[in-house]
Amino acid sequence: MADVHADAHFEHPRLAAVYDPLDPDRSDLDAYAAVAAELRARRALDVGCGTGTFALLLAGRGLDVTGVDPAAASLDVARAKPGADRVRWIHGDATAVPPISADLATMTANVAQAIAEPAGWSATLDAVHAALRPGGHLVFETRDPARRAWLGWNREETYVRADVPGVGVVEHWVDLLDVSLPLVTFRGTYVFASDGQVLTSDSTLRFRERDEVTADLAAHGYTLKDVRDAPDRPGREFVFLAERPTT
Repeated sequence: MADVHADAHFEHPRLAAVYDPLDPDRSDLDAYAAVAAELRARRALDVGCGTGTFALLLAGRGLDVTGVDPAAASLDVARAKPGADRVRWIHGDATAVPPISADLATMTANVAQAIAEPAGWSATLDAVHAALRPGGHLVFETRDPARRAWLGWNREETYVRADVPGVGVVEHWVDLLDVSLPLVTFRGTYVFASDGQVLTSDSTLRFRERDEVTADLAAHGYTLKDVRDAPDRPGREFVFLAERPTT
């Protein structure tokens, strides 16, 4: 297994259970669904599938989907959702996926940046390449470091309060801990009103420059087809579309 681990907000059962209610707007996935339709993908691999939202969306559209994630608690949430039997769930990182001749592999949201260590990133790109069929595509996003997204990672700008069915009121916010580029570390705090429990989860993201990602893809055998804007965060992210060449 590559050096890829799950942060507490994905791995702790109590936090995994409230992940979706605390972040209900997943319009960021629309761009990925559009790419799947554009490429006429029939078999998809969702790397870092988490609680399964995107994997289940694709499966609901008739795709053969494999979802892989290192967080067992998040996969438990995914497996409990309606339609979960349509998806092949794998506990692990991308290196745990066998060659499945996927038409499309995805890393949505923070997945690519959460693979912060160079060895883990390298192993992930190699494993996805092996899982794709010749002519298959990898699509993922990464924030533009120049836009300094971390400046908004504070309680004032991230605080949410949700009344989660069966759980009660949960408060959540993010605090920036450290900026040592290319790495940025932040802490998520969760407060459960039902019993007063406070849980925290520290995360580190790697902010890669566009040229760095382009070079990484070439070094691991991909052909870069396009770099697009992220519709949900225009001008702030790069969406990379790369191909495993046919020859």
